[in-house]
Amino acid sequence: MTDNDLLRLENIGVRLGGRQILSGVSFAVAPGQFTGLIGPNGAGKTTLLRVILGLTPPTEGRVLLNGSPKTRHGGGLIGYVPQKLAIDQDMPLRARDVVGLGIDGNKLGFPLPSASRRQRITEALEAVGAERYADARIGELSGGEQQRVLIAQALIGRPKLLLLDEPLANLDLRSEQGIVSVLARLAHEQGIAVLISAHDLNPLLREIDTVVYVAAGRAAAGRTDEIIQSDVLSALYGSRVDVLHVNGRVLVIAGDEQQEAQAHHPAETGVVVGMDRT
Repeated sequence: MTDNDLLRLENIGVRLGGRQILSGVSFAVAPGQFTGLIGPNGAGKTTLLRVILGLTPPTEGRVLLNGSPKTRHGGGLIGYVPQKLAIDQDMPLRARDVVGLGIDGNKLGFPLPSASRRQRITEALEAVGAERYADARIGELSGGEQQRVLIAQALIGRPKLLLLDEPLANLDLRSEQGIVSVLARLAHEQGIAVLISAHDLNPLLREIDTVVYVAAGRAAAGRTDEIIQSDVLSALYGSRVDVLHVNGRVLVIAGDEQQEAQAHHPAETGVVVGMDRT
């Protein structure tokens, strides 16, 4: 962690309904940094995102945004992309209409057309490579195209931090790669801090700068080659975890469960890749 971190979590703990969900979670994300938040279902990833968004108050620790304790709404610095479109896909809304909701979706009445508003929408669509289907109905778009529109909607407020909750879920390989490339470009070219939640590290491997691996309510953060190691994951899970290369694939063996993931050019990266699907 450094003084330049945009987001910093310090010793975050969350207890809900008498159950400890998170314990001692600390990590930071700097401007222009692309970070993967990786872990199985029930590990605490969603709770962690809710803490950052201010929707779930931590019982321990604190969240700092731009060096100051985070307020409820984050001062407009945070953009959030949900896993699924929260709009009836049968509604006659175009992609550009959905993006425009990022400007005035919380206001009553119909938005007044203006050149500046149209320009902001166009710029957001172009930033994610969605301008060619700007006038298509949202329900006619593929899952990957809808995710691009949701990212554009989050960008319309010009956030400094972009949070994404499982945006790669149920996408095909080509769509996954397209979304990851868009996010990497936003981070590295526009200086946005990007934190993406995912089960599978593999689609992110070649683009992310750091990883936060969450398991059993705890987390380890650092470079991928530092964190996806048997000793680190074993400490997180509280039991023996092996990370193995087999025939170009990587096996993560935790207890009695064995999970398999395809590595992206492991010989080139020298990075051990792990994946959990629980």
